[in-house]
Amino acid sequence: MVDQYCGGRPATRRIHLSPPDVGPAEEALVVAAMRSGWVAPAGPDLDAFERELAERVGCGHAVGVSSGTAALHLALLAVGAGPGTAVVVPTLTFVATANAVTYTGAEPVFVDCDPATGNLDVDLLPDLLDDLRRRGRRIAAVVAVDINGSCADYARLLPVCAAAGVPVVEDSAQALGSTYQGRQAGSFGRVGIFSFNGNKIMTTSSGGMLVSEDAGLIARARRLSTQAREPVAHYEHCDVGYNYRLSNVLAALGRAQLRRLDGMIERRRAMREHYAKVFAPVPGTRILGDGDTGSNCWLTSVVVDAATAGWRARDLGEHLAAHDIETRPMFKPMHRQPAHLDRCAVVTGAADRLFADSISLPSGSTLPGVDADRVLGLVEEFLGRHR
Repeated sequence: MVDQYCGGRPATRRIHLSPPDVGPAEEALVVAAMRSGWVAPAGPDLDAFERELAERVGCGHAVGVSSGTAALHLALLAVGAGPGTAVVVPTLTFVATANAVTYTGAEPVFVDCDPATGNLDVDLLPDLLDDLRRRGRRIAAVVAVDINGSCADYARLLPVCAAAGVPVVEDSAQALGSTYQGRQAGSFGRVGIFSFNGNKIMTTSSGGMLVSEDAGLIARARRLSTQAREPVAHYEHCDVGYNYRLSNVLAALGRAQLRRLDGMIERRRAMREHYAKVFAPVPGTRILGDGDTGSNCWLTSVVVDAATAGWRARDLGEHLAAHDIETRPMFKPMHRQPAHLDRCAVVTGAADRLFADSISLPSGSTLPGVDADRVLGLVEEFLGRHR
């Protein structure tokens, strides 16, 4: 983005929530991929990106696809989601998590979140799984979403699902590079997925990845991602597949981003630390998931108790919007979304409160410097007015 000039003076540019962070390294690999002639959804950069991403996560196998949503769809199909099955989904998530379930013909069943982290409330899970089984429902999967880059409580979640014989699909769309108890996000479930959308911790412009230790599962996902074409000379299709493979050119972009991932994470963590210092003395405020040293800090969200703080999260958002700075509430819960109002849900009100009382602040790895100073200065200005 370039600065605009009005009347001989530079106009302040808009600051986005989580813009892409790309530069010369990405340009060099993308140009090389184009010059190689591999501009299709196949090629050496795609093969290498899959290997390198799998190695980073600590999984044996990976397949690159066109989006995180496509990755979720294939992951759910691979674990058996389909008509007549139920899939447990956190209600506090982006709509793609729920939509991917419906693509398979399965029914999403929503469950509320832990108010401290925004991740799935594990305490609600045993009774929900028991109730679904008593009603004769076949449960294809539990989807865990690693919100804002903080991993779900897998030490408690995995035993509950194992005891019920239900596989875990890990939606780590926001969590590449995060860790939980020293282990990489995406490696806990039967299959994990990542998103490389333009606003994620690293990007391929559009894209996603499935990772798993299960070679057969990844092989099936790979086959479905290429229209389920059989390995014969002519076009033969025994199953309905999808056009989901990642472009080799975009995979080259991803390889450059992966090499820079640790630095991008450190800059996001530094920005969260700045926010934490600003809000530490402010009564009625907290950083969602604060204290999680393994988080990649994809987004920093502030939760505001208006009765204590004397102001609402939306008031801060309006103040920053007036200065052309993007903010956003936490996700509107799935059980409140018009597209999913008829679904079953087990809720405590935690997700509703986070939606009403939180605000996500600019968190991108391009922010540190003048833009960070501008955002922090405006936040402090707002807080000063409301003391």
